[in-house]
Amino acid sequence: MNSLTTEVGYVSLNKVGEQLCGDRVEMVEYEDSLTLVLADGLGSGVKANILSTLTSKIIATMMANGMPVEECVKTIANTLPVCSQRKVAYSTFSIIQVNNNQEATLIQFDNPMIILLRDGVHLDYPSTQQIIDGKKIAISTIKVQPGDLFVVMSDGALFAGIGLSFNYGWQRDNIIDYLEARYLPEMSAKMAATIIAEECDELYNHQPGDDTTVAAVRIRKRQTVNLMIGPPEHKEDDQKMLDLYFSQEGKRIVCGGTTSTMVGRYLNKPVITSLDYHDPKIPPTGTLEGVDLVTEGVITISRVLEYAQSYLSGEDLSADWNNRKDGASLIAQQLFETATDVNFFVGRAMNPAHQNPSLPINMAVKMRLIEELSQALRQMGKQVRVTYF
Repeated sequence: MNSLTTEVGYVSLNKVGEQLCGDRVEMVEYEDSLTLVLADGLGSGVKANILSTLTSKIIATMMANGMPVEECVKTIANTLPVCSQRKVAYSTFSIIQVNNNQEATLIQFDNPMIILLRDGVHLDYPSTQQIIDGKKIAISTIKVQPGDLFVVMSDGALFAGIGLSFNYGWQRDNIIDYLEARYLPEMSAKMAATIIAEECDELYNHQPGDDTTVAAVRIRKRQTVNLMIGPPEHKEDDQKMLDLYFSQEGKRIVCGGTTSTMVGRYLNKPVITSLDYHDPKIPPTGTLEGVDLVTEGVITISRVLEYAQSYLSGEDLSADWNNRKDGASLIAQQLFETATDVNFFVGRAMNPAHQNPSLPINMAVKMRLIEELSQALRQMGKQVRVTYF
């Protein structure tokens, strides 16, 4: 494994009135390769969902196992059911396969052409055309660089705003300009997909006239974030926990008053607590030399978990936490956007402040929060390790 990683994020908007999306994103990781397929089924609703699901699953599985694209396309043509009304078995698709974080193969059929940003600027890439089973397939091979961002879309993105904001919809060049203007070097794949999907939703006046899916693949350097919450169950383990925590590379977050005091003693530095409430429901943050972020514990992590669940659901496109300065939002920015790898250091000591029976906080609650947050981060594609003391 090299120092790079391939990060993926996507957002789907259902056509207004439909419970199922006619687009489907499927991803398969196998050995040193990652394969992502975005399929757009003919029409909308249940039939489109079946077409796109079959297409994406078959192609992703075959490609990940080294099958040539010709076999994949022929298998799709022979497998998809035929629409009784239109007499065609039809699903467009886009494929990105990244090998060893060094080379990307793009295979595209009738979806909008994949966008590539390099250093935040659109890059035209060459492609060759092949006719496979009567279908014109565009194939490209690209040597990737750190920071490369690939954006894949279904045609619902191009139809956004048609007859409302635009005469002919949101054209690919418009999307490129929009993405370039909002690009940030630290932007995650999920955030890149979200800002395009959010604008599509706005252009559709929140009533999408077509299923719309945006997926992003980003090549980035690995970044570790270390989060400590709670002192060890046994006082004699304090030194062991702190030595391990500070031996790790990456960003450092400390959660909890007792924990930050312990860390301050270890560093022989004072903890300075802010009096600014950026969110009235989230306790203020603090500062401690040698640590990137100091926050309160359980209340703050509870909010972070809420943000993670909303982030994964795709229901909240606004991601307001990305621009806020309260402790929970700052942790979310680090864990969701910055981190590729997350190390949790969790102490099992009972906090006397939590023994008040009127407070719904106890050790079981803290453990559950960390477990659920770890699972959510894994669903985001993060490498997560939890160490208990």
